[in-house]
Amino acid sequence: MPLFMTDQKTFVNDESRRRFLKFLGRGVAVVSAFPLVNTIAGCDQQVDQSGSADQQVPIQGMEPSLADDFLLAEGFAYSLLLKWGDPINEKDTFGFNNDYIAFLPDDKNGDSGLLWVNHEYIDPKFVSGVLSNKEKTKKHVEQEQYEVGGTILKVKRNPSSGHYEVVQNDQHNRRLTAKTEIPIISDRPIRGQTKAIGTLANCAGGVTPRGHILTCEENYQHYYGETDYTATDHDARILSDYDYGWHQHFNYPPEHYGWVVEVNPETGDARKLTALGRFAHESATVRQAKDGRCVVYSGDDANDECLYKFIADEKDSLDKGQLYVAQMEKGKWIALDYNQQPKLQEHFTDQTEVMIRCREAAHLLGATPLARPEDIAIDPENGSVVVALTNNKPKNNYHGELLKIEEQGGDPLALRFQSSTLLAGGAETGFSCPDNLTFDPKGNLWFTTDISGSSIGEEPYEPFKNNGLFLIPTKGPQAGLPVQVVQPRWP
Repeated sequence: MPLFMTDQKTFVNDESRRRFLKFLGRGVAVVSAFPLVNTIAGCDQQVDQSGSADQQVPIQGMEPSLADDFLLAEGFAYSLLLKWGDPINEKDTFGFNNDYIAFLPDDKNGDSGLLWVNHEYIDPKFVSGVLSNKEKTKKHVEQEQYEVGGTILKVKRNPSSGHYEVVQNDQHNRRLTAKTEIPIISDRPIRGQTKAIGTLANCAGGVTPRGHILTCEENYQHYYGETDYTATDHDARILSDYDYGWHQHFNYPPEHYGWVVEVNPETGDARKLTALGRFAHESATVRQAKDGRCVVYSGDDANDECLYKFIADEKDSLDKGQLYVAQMEKGKWIALDYNQQPKLQEHFTDQTEVMIRCREAAHLLGATPLARPEDIAIDPENGSVVVALTNNKPKNNYHGELLKIEEQGGDPLALRFQSSTLLAGGAETGFSCPDNLTFDPKGNLWFTTDISGSSIGEEPYEPFKNNGLFLIPTKGPQAGLPVQVVQPRWP
């Protein structure tokens, strides 16, 4: 029996639904109608003359499939904005392998605005055409370096079709790549430098209140390796199993990568923010405190790594502040502060080294290892923090969960919190390995799944088939039920 039937009956039981809605703070009553956001993914929604949604019609979700095709649930539509290699100005082209996107509308209508797109990693087969690192020339590596980073675009809605289109050769259209020189905001030079060459491994991200993009460098170790801090040779490196071989032609320090990068989309100016720590940043989700300061939540996407929170010292600046790491059992945020923590003083030379070797510092202070914390979203109705824990296969956690964090008093500046499982992945809920998250303006939760390409169609993932985009309505007859609405091409 498929996990998702055509009438959208799932194995999620009533108790699971009630628990999910209760945890979200929506109550347990199920109402008879719910207006979904009208513009997401081209979802059709009929509205009567009063502006309210028609009497509810259940969303017809999708059955799991291994079809090598881009599939949509009934009522959804899509249009192609642009693809890899398309020109965006006279000299630049759109990058490879998109991840996080952010749209910054010019006005409330959202008919035009700036679009940021992350380009996370390359596939050498398509980009340079060279599969063996030993055969890569400097030119091959430069081809690959150009395809990661990010793209800024001016987009505008076509009044005839209703679809967004790229405004060709707009002054805002530009690329940031692994060759872009970017200042490092730090108390001291890092490996003797105050600037890094490039941004790469750009995974998820966030947007600040003043409209700056935060793009996150995740699996940086695949590009120039990671420094071996146990070796006497300070230049010794540990290469990953997925190494691209860039270090053979460009000897850039690994410590220049793994940061959150702040980008002004109006100018393209970028800065690497060391105060937010260095690790496999999956996200940089921003919430503004009542005093105007920004709080940034970020997950370290690796097995048994941690969840972090950064509290800025000043309004409109992320240059300085305090980074904390979560201790789940005690429900507290631990300060990664060299001056406050004797254990850190025993192992590191200063605060900058603590930030560079953030993972080690977090574990020294007793932070809780988690199942690959990835994207993070803030519930617009109650301010709770939802974290995607993708999986932890070595510990037999194959399907992951959605974790909920409730800050004490609902205050993002609080140093105490409560945590609970919002929804667990698995056969009962019909999804596995949650990844990217967002709430829409109506409070519905959307998320993608990220089953590894090598595991799709294999046990224990066979029932879920391909990855997908899921919607969990928080009102209506399907409230609390994960409904798959999009399937990408395999894998």
